[in-house]
Amino acid sequence: MISRLHTTVDGPTSAPVLLLGGSLGTTAAMWEPQVPALAERFRVVRYDHLGHGRSAVPAGPYTLDLLGREVLRTLDDLGVERFHYAGLSLGGMVGMWLAAHAPDRVRRLALLCTSASLGPPEQWRQRAATVRAVGLSPIADAVVARWFTPAFAAARPDVVAGYRAMLTATSPAGYAACCEAIATMDLRPDLDRVAAPTLVIAGADDPATPVEYAREIVGRIPRARLAVVGAAAHLANVEQPEQVCRLLREHFDEERGDG
Repeated sequence: MISRLHTTVDGPTSAPVLLLGGSLGTTAAMWEPQVPALAERFRVVRYDHLGHGRSAVPAGPYTLDLLGREVLRTLDDLGVERFHYAGLSLGGMVGMWLAAHAPDRVRRLALLCTSASLGPPEQWRQRAATVRAVGLSPIADAVVARWFTPAFAAARPDVVAGYRAMLTATSPAGYAACCEAIATMDLRPDLDRVAAPTLVIAGADDPATPVEYAREIVGRIPRARLAVVGAAAHLANVEQPEQVCRLLREHFDEERGDG
């Protein structure tokens, strides 16, 4: 089966592949603050999750297993065997699944503003039902308020408005199906199988996936490291682009020293 995921590729053809997965309700465009610097050293492949952006919106139900296998199929179509991976929020959940279920393919892993289990399940099922019934606009302000700190929202209303528009342009069916995938997700039993050197990044002011969620991931993945980004909520890569980019470059560049 041909992959149903839309991808955007930047950087040298011969460079190591770095795959970037975004958050629930965004597209691959959310990584634009990091792409220019990362593409200097890596073949950067960004993808839209199933049900998001320009990717297909198949009928549900969706699971993390489905989302992860769709990513592997995409990489197979691109002829990519081994890759680095960085994912934020839902993208981080997919990254944990990939590193646990295809450990021979993930070279180094970065997990940003994410969680291995994000309950209660009923909250996600209710959000899915709401979005299916009335669309994304009624929940957009509440969602975006968790993406950025109040100070950033006040200083950069243009950026916040752009991400709100990205959210509301998402397919309600695709968004709801991904909510239901999160509702049934519990990656915690899988994390001790992650062999890739792992960096976990948390936003100090993230109300959606607080720092303690990142600490739990670090405690379960062998030799994982934690970095906390100050003055950042859920979309830490947007709010603190330079700091997040530096952390990612340093982490993925360390492969040169790996045995």
